[in-house]
Amino acid sequence: MAGKPRPGAVRKTKKGPSVGTGGNGRRALEGKGPTPKAEDREYHPAGKRKIARERLAAKTGGAKAGSGQPTRAPRRPRSDDAEYVTGRNSVLEALRARIPATALYVATRIDVDERVREVLAIANNRGIPLLEVTRPEVDRLAGEGGVHQGLALKVPAYEYSHPLEILDQVERAGTTPLFVALDGITDPRNLGAIIRSVGAFGGQAVIVPQRRSVGLTASAWKTSAGAAARVPVAMAANLTQTLKALKERGLFVVGLDGDGDVSLPGLDLAGRPLVVVVGSEGKGLSRLVTETCDAVVSIPISAVTESLNAGIAASVALYEISKLRAAK
Repeated sequence: MAGKPRPGAVRKTKKGPSVGTGGNGRRALEGKGPTPKAEDREYHPAGKRKIARERLAAKTGGAKAGSGQPTRAPRRPRSDDAEYVTGRNSVLEALRARIPATALYVATRIDVDERVREVLAIANNRGIPLLEVTRPEVDRLAGEGGVHQGLALKVPAYEYSHPLEILDQVERAGTTPLFVALDGITDPRNLGAIIRSVGAFGGQAVIVPQRRSVGLTASAWKTSAGAAARVPVAMAANLTQTLKALKERGLFVVGLDGDGDVSLPGLDLAGRPLVVVVGSEGKGLSRLVTETCDAVVSIPISAVTESLNAGIAASVALYEISKLRAAK
Protein backbone atom coordinates (compact mmCIF):
# COMPACT_ATOMS: atom_id res chain seq x y z
CA MET A 1 0.00 0.00 0.00
CA ALA A 2 1.52 3.26 -1.09
CA GLY A 3 2.06 5.71 1.70
CA LYS A 4 2.36 9.42 1.63
CA PRO A 5 5.55 10.71 0.01
CA ARG A 6 8.12 12.05 2.44
CA PRO A 7 8.38 15.85 2.69
CA GLY A 8 10.67 17.34 0.06
CA ALA A 9 10.52 14.33 -2.22
CA VAL A 10 8.14 15.99 -4.64
CA ARG A 11 9.34 19.07 -6.52
CA LYS A 12 6.74 21.73 -6.57
CA THR A 13 6.13 23.35 -9.93
CA LYS A 14 4.88 26.84 -10.47
CA LYS A 15 1.63 26.91 -12.31
CA GLY A 16 0.64 29.48 -14.84
CA PRO A 17 2.73 31.60 -17.22
CA SER A 18 5.93 33.16 -15.90
CA VAL A 19 6.57 36.87 -16.21
CA GLY A 20 9.30 37.70 -18.74
CA THR A 21 11.87 40.50 -18.78
CA GLY A 22 10.56 42.08 -21.93
CA GLY A 23 13.91 41.49 -23.66
CA ASN A 24 15.93 43.43 -21.09
CA GLY A 25 18.14 40.44 -20.29
CA ARG A 26 18.91 39.50 -23.87
CA ARG A 27 22.22 41.38 -24.05
CA ALA A 28 23.47 39.70 -20.90
CA LEU A 29 22.72 36.30 -22.43
CA GLU A 30 24.46 37.17 -25.67
CA GLY A 31 27.74 38.08 -23.94
CA LYS A 32 30.25 40.79 -24.83
CA GLY A 33 31.79 39.09 -27.85
CA PRO A 34 35.45 38.11 -28.32
CA THR A 35 38.07 39.68 -26.07
CA PRO A 36 39.94 42.49 -27.90
CA LYS A 37 43.63 42.06 -28.58
CA ALA A 38 45.99 43.45 -25.96
CA GLU A 39 47.22 46.20 -28.30
CA ASP A 40 43.62 47.28 -28.96
CA ARG A 41 42.95 47.93 -25.28
CA GLU A 42 44.10 51.45 -24.37
CA TYR A 43 44.65 50.62 -20.71
CA HIS A 44 46.86 47.59 -21.48
CA PRO A 45 50.68 48.14 -21.65
CA ALA A 46 50.68 46.76 -25.21
CA GLY A 47 47.94 49.23 -26.12
CA LYS A 48 49.91 52.11 -24.63
CA ARG A 49 52.99 51.06 -26.62
CA LYS A 50 50.90 50.95 -29.81
CA ILE A 51 49.58 54.46 -29.17
CA ALA A 52 53.13 55.69 -28.53
CA ARG A 53 54.34 54.12 -31.79
CA GLU A 54 51.52 55.72 -33.73
CA ARG A 55 52.31 59.13 -32.23
CA LEU A 56 55.98 58.67 -33.10
CA ALA A 57 55.18 57.60 -36.67
CA ALA A 58 52.88 60.59 -37.11
CA LYS A 59 55.57 62.91 -35.79
CA THR A 60 58.52 61.59 -37.82
CA GLY A 61 56.61 60.64 -40.96
CA GLY A 62 58.90 57.62 -41.44
CA ALA A 63 61.47 57.15 -44.19
CA LYS A 64 60.59 57.54 -47.85
CA ALA A 65 60.53 54.28 -49.71
CA GLY A 66 63.65 53.72 -51.76
CA SER A 67 65.32 56.90 -50.52
CA GLY A 68 68.16 55.02 -48.85
CA GLN A 69 67.92 57.37 -45.88
CA PRO A 70 67.46 55.84 -42.41
CA THR A 71 64.28 56.50 -40.50
CA ARG A 72 64.94 59.12 -37.84
CA ALA A 73 65.10 57.26 -34.56
CA PRO A 74 63.26 58.52 -31.51
CA ARG A 75 65.21 60.76 -29.20
CA ARG A 76 63.84 58.80 -26.27
CA PRO A 77 64.62 55.17 -25.44
CA ARG A 78 62.12 52.34 -25.72
CA SER A 79 60.48 53.37 -22.46
CA ASP A 80 60.09 56.76 -20.86
CA ASP A 81 60.13 55.16 -17.41
CA ALA A 82 63.00 56.20 -15.19
CA GLU A 83 65.47 53.67 -13.82
CA TYR A 84 66.72 53.27 -10.29
CA VAL A 85 70.27 52.60 -9.17
CA THR A 86 70.11 50.86 -5.82
CA GLY A 87 72.63 49.85 -3.16
CA ARG A 88 75.14 52.02 -1.31
CA ASN A 89 78.16 51.22 -3.47
CA SER A 90 76.21 51.49 -6.74
CA VAL A 91 74.58 54.79 -5.80
CA LEU A 92 77.90 56.24 -4.66
CA GLU A 93 79.68 55.16 -7.87
CA ALA A 94 76.85 56.58 -9.99
CA LEU A 95 77.05 59.94 -8.23
CA ARG A 96 80.85 60.00 -8.47
CA ALA A 97 80.50 59.31 -12.22
CA ARG A 98 78.10 62.26 -12.45
CA ILE A 99 75.27 60.20 -13.87
CA PRO A 100 72.30 62.55 -14.36
CA ALA A 101 69.87 61.97 -11.50
CA THR A 102 66.56 63.56 -10.60
CA ALA A 103 66.00 62.27 -7.04
CA LEU A 104 67.67 60.38 -4.22
CA TYR A 105 65.43 58.18 -2.09
CA VAL A 106 66.65 57.50 1.46
CA ALA A 107 64.92 55.03 3.77
CA THR A 108 63.82 56.29 7.16
CA ARG A 109 66.09 55.37 10.08
CA ILE A 110 68.88 54.37 7.72
CA ASP A 111 72.13 53.24 9.32
CA VAL A 112 74.47 56.06 8.32
CA ASP A 113 78.04 55.09 7.40
CA GLU A 114 80.79 56.79 5.39
CA ARG A 115 79.21 55.84 2.07
CA VAL A 116 75.84 57.28 3.02
CA ARG A 117 77.50 60.51 4.23
CA GLU A 118 79.33 60.90 0.91
CA VAL A 119 76.16 60.13 -1.06
CA LEU A 120 74.24 62.80 0.85
CA ALA A 121 77.06 65.31 0.45
CA ILE A 122 77.33 64.81 -3.32
CA ALA A 123 73.57 64.96 -3.75
CA ASN A 124 73.39 68.20 -1.78
CA ASN A 125 76.24 69.77 -3.76
CA ARG A 126 74.59 68.84 -7.07
CA GLY A 127 71.15 69.97 -5.97
CA ILE A 128 69.56 66.53 -6.29
CA PRO A 129 66.30 66.40 -4.31
CA LEU A 130 66.48 64.15 -1.22
CA LEU A 131 63.31 62.22 -0.42
CA GLU A 132 62.95 60.33 2.86
CA VAL A 133 60.59 57.39 2.35
CA THR A 134 59.64 54.20 4.14
CA ARG A 135 61.69 51.07 3.64
CA PRO A 136 58.81 49.28 1.83
CA GLU A 137 58.77 52.14 -0.67
CA VAL A 138 62.49 51.65 -1.37
CA ASP A 139 61.78 47.91 -1.70
CA ARG A 140 59.22 48.76 -4.39
CA LEU A 141 61.68 51.01 -6.27
CA ALA A 142 64.41 48.37 -6.15
CA GLY A 143 62.10 45.71 -7.58
CA GLU A 144 61.81 42.07 -6.69
CA GLY A 145 65.10 40.71 -5.38
CA GLY A 146 66.80 44.11 -5.55
CA VAL A 147 69.29 44.96 -2.82
CA HIS A 148 69.09 48.64 -1.91
CA GLN A 149 70.53 49.03 1.63
CA GLY A 150 68.23 52.01 2.12
CA LEU A 151 69.28 54.02 -0.98
CA ALA A 152 67.80 54.40 -4.47
CA LEU A 153 68.88 56.94 -7.10
CA LYS A 154 66.37 57.90 -9.81
CA VAL A 155 67.98 58.17 -13.25
CA PRO A 156 65.93 59.76 -16.06
CA ALA A 157 65.44 58.20 -19.47
CA TYR A 158 68.31 58.98 -21.83
CA GLU A 159 67.77 61.26 -24.83
CA TYR A 160 69.45 59.78 -27.90
CA SER A 161 70.95 61.82 -30.71
CA HIS A 162 70.64 61.09 -34.44
CA PRO A 163 73.80 59.74 -36.18
CA LEU A 164 73.67 62.23 -39.05
CA GLU A 165 73.18 65.16 -36.68
CA ILE A 166 76.35 64.16 -34.79
CA LEU A 167 78.20 63.84 -38.10
CA ASP A 168 77.13 67.38 -39.00
CA GLN A 169 78.58 68.64 -35.72
CA VAL A 170 81.86 66.75 -36.19
CA GLU A 171 82.30 68.08 -39.72
CA ARG A 172 81.58 71.64 -38.60
CA ALA A 173 84.29 71.24 -35.95
CA GLY A 174 86.77 70.19 -38.67
CA THR A 175 87.74 66.88 -37.04
CA THR A 176 88.01 63.45 -38.65
CA PRO A 177 84.96 61.36 -37.74
CA LEU A 178 85.46 58.23 -35.68
CA PHE A 179 82.24 56.48 -34.68
CA VAL A 180 81.62 53.07 -33.14
CA ALA A 181 78.43 51.17 -34.03
CA LEU A 182 77.15 48.17 -32.09
CA ASP A 183 75.62 45.18 -33.87
CA GLY A 184 73.66 42.83 -31.59
CA ILE A 185 75.33 43.76 -28.30
CA THR A 186 72.95 43.36 -25.37
CA ASP A 187 75.20 43.65 -22.31
CA PRO A 188 75.05 47.18 -20.82
CA ARG A 189 78.53 46.73 -19.34
CA ASN A 190 79.97 46.28 -22.82
CA LEU A 191 78.21 49.46 -23.95
CA GLY A 192 79.58 51.38 -20.97
CA ALA A 193 83.11 50.12 -21.59
CA ILE A 194 82.91 51.03 -25.30
CA ILE A 195 81.68 54.54 -24.51
CA ARG A 196 84.62 54.95 -22.15
CA SER A 197 87.08 53.78 -24.84
CA VAL A 198 85.54 56.05 -27.48
CA GLY A 199 86.04 59.03 -25.18
CA ALA A 200 89.61 57.98 -24.35
CA PHE A 201 90.81 57.45 -27.94
CA GLY A 202 89.31 60.42 -29.74
CA GLY A 203 85.99 59.03 -30.96
CA GLN A 204 82.94 61.24 -31.21
CA ALA A 205 79.91 58.94 -30.89
CA VAL A 206 78.50 55.48 -30.29
CA ILE A 207 75.62 54.22 -32.44
CA VAL A 208 73.16 51.62 -31.15
CA PRO A 209 70.34 50.01 -33.16
CA GLN A 210 66.77 50.60 -32.05
CA ARG A 211 66.01 46.86 -31.90
CA ARG A 212 67.81 43.87 -30.43
CA SER A 213 70.42 46.02 -28.75
CA VAL A 214 71.29 47.38 -25.36
CA GLY A 215 70.33 50.96 -24.53
CA LEU A 216 72.02 53.44 -22.24
CA THR A 217 70.77 52.04 -18.95
CA ALA A 218 71.90 52.94 -15.45
CA SER A 219 74.33 50.00 -15.56
CA ALA A 220 75.88 51.29 -18.81
CA TRP A 221 76.15 54.79 -17.31
CA LYS A 222 77.98 53.37 -14.33
CA THR A 223 80.40 51.27 -16.40
CA SER A 224 81.27 54.25 -18.58
CA ALA A 225 82.69 55.99 -15.48
CA GLY A 226 81.19 59.31 -16.50
CA ALA A 227 82.23 59.15 -20.18
CA ALA A 228 78.56 58.92 -21.22
CA ALA A 229 78.19 62.53 -20.09
CA ARG A 230 80.74 63.56 -22.77
CA VAL A 231 80.31 61.01 -25.58
CA PRO A 232 76.87 61.13 -27.26
CA VAL A 233 75.01 57.91 -27.97
CA ALA A 234 72.93 57.89 -31.16
CA MET A 235 70.10 55.54 -32.01
CA ALA A 236 69.68 54.05 -35.49
CA ALA A 237 66.22 52.90 -36.54
CA ASN A 238 67.94 50.53 -39.00
CA LEU A 239 71.67 49.95 -38.54
CA THR A 240 72.37 48.80 -42.10
CA GLN A 241 70.60 51.79 -43.65
CA THR A 242 72.36 54.14 -41.23
CA LEU A 243 75.76 52.71 -42.20
CA LYS A 244 74.92 53.17 -45.89
CA ALA A 245 73.88 56.77 -45.23
CA LEU A 246 77.18 57.41 -43.44
CA LYS A 247 79.08 55.87 -46.37
CA GLU A 248 77.31 58.28 -48.70
CA ARG A 249 78.65 61.08 -46.51
CA GLY A 250 82.22 59.86 -47.03
CA LEU A 251 82.79 57.56 -44.05
CA PHE A 252 84.36 54.11 -44.38
CA VAL A 253 82.74 51.23 -42.49
CA VAL A 254 85.12 48.79 -40.82
CA GLY A 255 83.77 45.68 -39.08
CA LEU A 256 85.59 43.77 -36.36
CA ASP A 257 85.53 39.99 -36.75
CA GLY A 258 87.88 37.18 -35.84
CA ASP A 259 87.73 35.85 -39.40
CA GLY A 260 88.38 39.21 -41.04
CA ASP A 261 90.59 39.37 -44.12
CA VAL A 262 92.40 42.56 -43.02
CA SER A 263 94.73 42.70 -40.03
CA LEU A 264 94.27 45.57 -37.57
CA PRO A 265 97.95 46.56 -37.14
CA GLY A 266 98.87 49.14 -39.78
CA LEU A 267 95.27 49.52 -40.98
CA ASP A 268 95.37 51.64 -44.15
CA LEU A 269 91.95 53.17 -43.50
CA ALA A 270 92.89 54.39 -40.02
CA GLY A 271 93.37 57.98 -41.15
CA ARG A 272 90.08 58.15 -43.03
CA PRO A 273 86.65 59.04 -41.57
CA LEU A 274 85.60 55.78 -39.95
CA VAL A 275 82.74 53.84 -38.45
CA VAL A 276 84.00 50.82 -36.51
CA VAL A 277 81.28 48.17 -36.15
CA VAL A 278 81.51 45.78 -33.20
CA GLY A 279 79.46 42.57 -33.24
CA SER A 280 78.31 40.39 -30.38
CA GLU A 281 80.80 38.02 -28.81
CA GLY A 282 78.75 34.94 -29.65
CA LYS A 283 77.34 35.68 -33.13
CA GLY A 284 79.71 38.33 -34.44
CA LEU A 285 78.56 40.68 -37.19
CA SER A 286 75.22 40.10 -38.88
CA ARG A 287 75.18 39.21 -42.58
CA LEU A 288 73.72 42.50 -43.82
CA VAL A 289 76.16 44.55 -41.76
CA THR A 290 79.09 42.45 -43.00
CA GLU A 291 78.03 43.04 -46.61
CA THR A 292 77.89 46.78 -45.92
CA CYS A 293 81.43 46.96 -44.52
CA ASP A 294 84.27 48.29 -46.67
CA ALA A 295 86.66 46.04 -44.76
CA VAL A 296 86.35 43.29 -42.15
CA VAL A 297 89.25 43.57 -39.73
CA SER A 298 90.62 40.94 -37.37
CA ILE A 299 92.69 41.47 -34.23
CA PRO A 300 95.69 39.11 -34.00
CA ILE A 301 95.52 37.13 -30.75
CA SER A 302 97.35 34.11 -29.38
CA ALA A 303 95.89 30.63 -29.68
CA VAL A 304 95.39 30.55 -25.92
CA THR A 305 92.61 33.15 -26.15
CA GLU A 306 89.89 32.14 -28.59
CA SER A 307 88.12 35.50 -28.71
CA LEU A 308 87.85 38.92 -27.10
CA ASN A 309 84.66 40.33 -25.70
CA ALA A 310 83.09 43.29 -27.46
CA GLY A 311 84.34 45.93 -25.02
CA ILE A 312 87.97 44.79 -25.17
CA ALA A 313 87.92 44.35 -28.97
CA ALA A 314 86.61 47.88 -29.42
CA SER A 315 89.26 49.26 -27.06
CA VAL A 316 92.11 47.52 -28.92
CA ALA A 317 90.83 48.71 -32.31
CA LEU A 318 90.34 52.31 -31.15
CA TYR A 319 93.81 52.39 -29.59
CA GLU A 320 95.44 51.15 -32.80
CA ILE A 321 93.48 53.65 -34.92
CA SER A 322 94.40 56.56 -32.62
CA LYS A 323 98.07 55.50 -32.68
CA LEU A 324 98.13 55.34 -36.49
CA ARG A 325 96.39 58.70 -36.76
CA ALA A 326 98.89 60.29 -34.38
CA ALA A 327 101.81 58.85 -36.41
CA LYS A 328 100.46 60.43 -39.60
